[in-house]
Amino acid sequence: MPASIERPPPSNLVLAVAAAVLAAALVALGVATTAGGGSHRALRAATATSAASDHTAASARDGADATGATAPTPGTGPPTTAAAATTAPATTVPTVAAAARPTATAPTTAPVPSPTPATAGTASLAGKVIAIDPGHNGQNWSHPAEIDRLVPAGGFEKACDTTGTATDAGYTESAFNLDVALRLASDLRTLGATVVLTRANDDGWGPCIDQRAAIANAAHANVALSIHADGGPAGGRGFDVNQPALLAGFTDAIVGPSHQLALDVRDAFARHTAMPTADYIGSGGIDTRSDLGGLNLSAVPKVLIECGNMRNATDAALLGAAAFRQQAADALAHGLVSYLTGSGG
Repeated sequence: MPASIERPPPSNLVLAVAAAVLAAALVALGVATTAGGGSHRALRAATATSAASDHTAASARDGADATGATAPTPGTGPPTTAAAATTAPATTVPTVAAAARPTATAPTTAPVPSPTPATAGTASLAGKVIAIDPGHNGQNWSHPAEIDRLVPAGGFEKACDTTGTATDAGYTESAFNLDVALRLASDLRTLGATVVLTRANDDGWGPCIDQRAAIANAAHANVALSIHADGGPAGGRGFDVNQPALLAGFTDAIVGPSHQLALDVRDAFARHTAMPTADYIGSGGIDTRSDLGGLNLSAVPKVLIECGNMRNATDAALLGAAAFRQQAADALAHGLVSYLTGSGG
């Protein structure tokens, strides 16, 4: 058996070298640990930055919604408000815009259906003369002596004119009548008709009822239409077309054609507006009258339409809306086209 070999103890120099190596290893390990912690902190910071950016983008979108921006129409590019939100600095959160998000409110009046404009058709009224008579006048109230004067009305006498009615909000019948008349005149002229108005503004008084009929007669109009709004009972709704009664020596020649005109105007107004036929006067939207001088003295087919009841809150809301007045004018144009061309309204 070989003899054991005795190893000498390590020298101080070897111990020192070993200690130095160990220390270097520990230092390296510490740096790696420190670097690893920094990497984790950097990752957490990057994650936080990404989350903040996502929050900012979401807030920016909320801000764009709050300003009322809508999806762009094809071919028109993005809405301005949305573009402003997406180009804002990533650190800006439009909290004011987000807080200002609007709330929906109910419309003040019922939606009104949109009719097919009379001018969109192919009908031509070239060579036709149409008299439009917007009832009353804006200054009738300040000329009581003049409008109270008695004038011929078809075998009897009647006051020259009256002031007309108004809504509870103060919208006057004379203003309504003229507004619809001017819109209707524009429609008819577009179709080629010659239009004669009994008045062109709301700043005067008159003309008297006999003069209104005379204006249409002198123009040799093919047809005449008087535009009004009623002052009926507050509980009553709807429009009503007044046609002349047979009055010997006055309306003999126009009763038949005026009845057809009344039917065409009634049908078109019912079809193209939201106003129902009257439930408090007439029958089925038609009323026969012998007391209206403007009808009795007419030598041409003529009717008078009460477009609604200004004393009824629902009707008044419609009559006071410009959109409805345009639809009323378009509907009347349809009725006149139907009567003059036999095309149906």
